[in-house]
Amino acid sequence: MLEIDNLSHVYGGGTPNEHHAIDGLNLSVAEGELLCIVGPSGCGKSTLLRSIAGLIQPTGGQVKVEGEVVRQTPDNLAVVFQDYSRSLFPWMSVADNVALPLRRKNMDKKQRREAAAEALESVGLENAGRKYPFQLSGGMQQRVAIARALAYRPTLMLMDEPFGSVDAQTREDLEDLVLQVRGHHQMTIVLITHDIDESVYVGDRVVVLSKAPANVVGDLKVDLPAPRDQITTREHSDFVHLRAEVGRLVRGHATV
Repeated sequence: MLEIDNLSHVYGGGTPNEHHAIDGLNLSVAEGELLCIVGPSGCGKSTLLRSIAGLIQPTGGQVKVEGEVVRQTPDNLAVVFQDYSRSLFPWMSVADNVALPLRRKNMDKKQRREAAAEALESVGLENAGRKYPFQLSGGMQQRVAIARALAYRPTLMLMDEPFGSVDAQTREDLEDLVLQVRGHHQMTIVLITHDIDESVYVGDRVVVLSKAPANVVGDLKVDLPAPRDQITTREHSDFVHLRAEVGRLVRGHATV
């Protein structure tokens, strides 16, 4: 699904403020996989995601999605950002926010409305379509953002620290939602997070990046019993071991 080959990115190249965010990074993601990427603050995680999404052009290497080199945002890709309050249009209803990207698919108004309603139902907001974003809690607004991505039916969904702006209980609910919709829609997900526990709880694999310039220092398979549960999964000895290993890698104490 995703191939990243020798990717590099330099901000302000050739200037006194030159910053190497990524240097020679290689990574592959299989179809249907849920990959979590963690690393120290400022290590280049968001730069990597924006390179995958075609929002910026890397200064070296290349990204391929389904075998095609990414030069602009691929049609089969959707992104969920951390700041839901800025990604939703406040003057549009919830249903219209979800349906907006579907105009790119040449769907008529009835088809867009039906797809939006189905996506909202899949995230537990079937009765919120006529409301406006400001009438919803932060967690509900992020569910709208996820519904908008799902309505587009992407084969690859990118999530950039999507739960960083919500409270702990809502975060857990949204983690479970991601696992639920991933199972239902059978899509590939790359989730950027700074939360080590979250990466182990939701991921099939956890990739750990080094300090900037980013490179892969750890690639761990997560093999936890299914279905995952916020209480029993986090008590499991394999979860405890994995989160400790990821923590050591993030802090630079080991290499896997």
